Amino acid sequence: MQNKKVLYLAYAGVIAAVYVVLTYVFAPISFGEVQVRVAEALTILPVFTEAAVPGLFVGCLLGNTLGGAALPDIIFGSLATLIGAVGTRMLRDAHPFLAPLPPIWANTIIVPWVLKYAYGVDLPIPFMMLTVGVGEVVSCGVLGLVLYTALKKRRSQIFSEENAE
Repeated sequence: MQNKKVLYLAYAGVIAAVYVVLTYVFAPISFGEVQVRVAEALTILPVFTEAAVPGLFVGCLLGNTLGGAALPDIIFGSLATLIGAVGTRMLRDAHPFLAPLPPIWANTIIVPWVLKYAYGVDLPIPFMMLTVGVGEVVSCGVLGLVLYTALKKRRSQIFSEENAE
């Protein structure tokens, strides 16, 4: 029982750390009205482990904070990732191609408003929904499904929560 809690925290911590590193390494394309946040590919991980949900939220929160984001972006951008992660977790037993949809939708709807009101980006909201949405399709849809394909064969070796006692 105790090992499961430790393993859960370890998974969440590692996922958060990887999210932060990817956000920082790819910072030039991780922020702005046209963005492909490579770290968002990790939003596929709730299919494999529940620990990815808090890990992604904390990772996004820290990534936005360390990346110098405005406070509304830190709050609402991180909440968009949390909403997406919860949605992906809920779809874990559905077809894998559905799993990236919640983070794509959440970020496409929330991030343009953040860009407009936190950063004063003077572009129409529908246009920013398109640009953010395309970036999310690339990061969550394409890169996320590549990650899913790479991990699904080793699922039991990597995410062995049920084996911890």
